[in-house]
Amino acid sequence: MTAGGDSVGVLYLVATPIGNLSDISSRACDSLDNCDLIACEDTRVTKKLLDHLSLSKPLVSYREENEVKKTTELADLIEQGKSAALVSDAGYPGISDPGFRLVRECRVRGIEIVPVPGPNAAITVLAASGLPTHQFLFLGFLPKKSAGARKALIEWKDFGGSLILYEAKYRIEKTLGLIEEELGGERTVCVAREVTKLHESFLVGTATEIIKRNQASSSKGEFTLVIAPEGYAL
Repeated sequence: MTAGGDSVGVLYLVATPIGNLSDISSRACDSLDNCDLIACEDTRVTKKLLDHLSLSKPLVSYREENEVKKTTELADLIEQGKSAALVSDAGYPGISDPGFRLVRECRVRGIEIVPVPGPNAAITVLAASGLPTHQFLFLGFLPKKSAGARKALIEWKDFGGSLILYEAKYRIEKTLGLIEEELGGERTVCVAREVTKLHESFLVGTATEIIKRNQASSSKGEFTLVIAPEGYAL
């Protein structure tokens, strides 16, 4: 592409492993190797990945706190001819992670965007949960305040497919309690923790059962939840 006769770079959206570094694709490796710089959430996390791949690239911090400012700076660099890879700490950039603003800005400017697909916690857990996959809705992280989280669950209570959401370790018990209260203790739920990592675990059962079993297990790590439609049971 050209802008005023000058060469314009490319934005690569590169999926990174959600836990096991061996899950990165050869195409993702090539994209990281061929770009001029990498925009990432946490430079320390991305450096570990690059060290694993024996790569060295300039890293630019691109996180929620500086996303607005860095979006313009990165888009300017790409227009000036630099090719940039956008990654998140785990999974696909822009999906419950920073990225949307930069992608939108590049679209507005007519900059080429190349998606490099790969690991995604939501789809991985849904496929392995045993819960319905014919139709699903990704809710991301529920609102932090209980009233907002409760409202979201009530809104989608009668959805005909599976609901998928992410949750932090310090909120998992609270969220499971809200699911039991608003969707019913008999609603089938899958709680996946540390997927693809050493301590990967899947708990599947009714909301009431899962609350008891979760209390007896470790609350460390990252959680992905799948909620089955009403009436579904394993």
